[in-house]
Amino acid sequence: MQVVFDKKTGAAPIKLFTDGVPVEESAMHQLANVARLPFVTHVAAMPDVHWGIGATVGSVIAAHKAIIPAAVGVDIGCGMAAVQTTLRADDLPDSLAPMRANIEAAVPHGRTDNGGANDIGGWRGRVPDHVGAEWERTLAKEFEQIADKHPKVRRSNHANHLGSLGTGNHFIEVCLDLEDRVWLMLHSGSRGVGARIGTHFIGLAKDEMRRFFINLPDANLAYLPEGSQYFADYVKALNWAQRYARVNRDIMMAAVAKAVRKAVGRPFEMTETAINCHHNYVAKERHFKQDVWLTRKGAVRAGKGDLGIIPGSMGARSFIVRGKGNKHSMQSCSHGAGRAMGRNEARRRFSKADLAAQTEGVECRKDADVIDEIPAAYKEIDAVMAAQEDLVEVVAELRQVVCVKG
Repeated sequence: MQVVFDKKTGAAPIKLFTDGVPVEESAMHQLANVARLPFVTHVAAMPDVHWGIGATVGSVIAAHKAIIPAAVGVDIGCGMAAVQTTLRADDLPDSLAPMRANIEAAVPHGRTDNGGANDIGGWRGRVPDHVGAEWERTLAKEFEQIADKHPKVRRSNHANHLGSLGTGNHFIEVCLDLEDRVWLMLHSGSRGVGARIGTHFIGLAKDEMRRFFINLPDANLAYLPEGSQYFADYVKALNWAQRYARVNRDIMMAAVAKAVRKAVGRPFEMTETAINCHHNYVAKERHFKQDVWLTRKGAVRAGKGDLGIIPGSMGARSFIVRGKGNKHSMQSCSHGAGRAMGRNEARRRFSKADLAAQTEGVECRKDADVIDEIPAAYKEIDAVMAAQEDLVEVVAELRQVVCVKG
């Protein structure tokens, strides 16, 4: 761990868990900008840290009585879900193409407005009862309350997007661990409604900065202090989007399990090892003897005993981990490998042949539209894991055999 502290500006300490992993200068500049904000008490950078909008992806920010909406971002509640099954490698069919097709048919993905929420009653018997119940009894009604006060968030396809994957680096995978046990894993968030909520409140925070003539090193660091006009509304909308994201993953995981059962032609069970964790969110926590609003922007909670998921890129290994509760990282770890280059650069640098070579043995798309997700566009997962040995211990190491991209 390296500690950066600028006494001249009174900046908060930045604790870097990046040994052996390159960190771009632009990311270090962003970390310094965040640390200089008067309400920020501590900053931690995970080994997958890289440039983001306003705040770096792979950073943990402790703030006293304020939240930076752009640091949370627009994919509120984005995270991972994984479950170990009773299937083994030899239970899988020789050809995994039908399994991928089943999953793609079962879970809307890509740029789509189609989800499962318009047929909420049809979920009965297909997904756990609590999933449908939470949507019908609480989430749908609470959204109306938020939208009544902030009409701009209403047109968000929140019902249609529920149960859908999205685009970009979101994915669904069937994996094998080192003992050839089958795992199901997926990555997604709050979809269009999270983006609408995030964009709306980022704009309101910027309006507040202009209203009070507050100059910032980056306009995307606009913040909402406790007690200010929009703070409570943002926290309510934020918490709602985080719950929506978790339910969204629950629904998709049930659909994936059904699709896999169809492909293997036999029943199987989910084991007790099930994880559903955010890596893009805010929580009220206590660190360094102070209650703070803790933003994990591309970071997973890794309190002592907490289970988390650190995925590699498509074609690389992923890890189920248990947190060690490291106080210096504010009980956090990385949320993945982290991008080593931008999407446009990856498209310029690599070809479909490169993608096919780097995803050999994985049943997945290998076309031009997913070249930006090629493994070489990400940091080396082994280096990322080595840099956070003080933060987590590995519970299971997974390799993908099927990958569905948004």
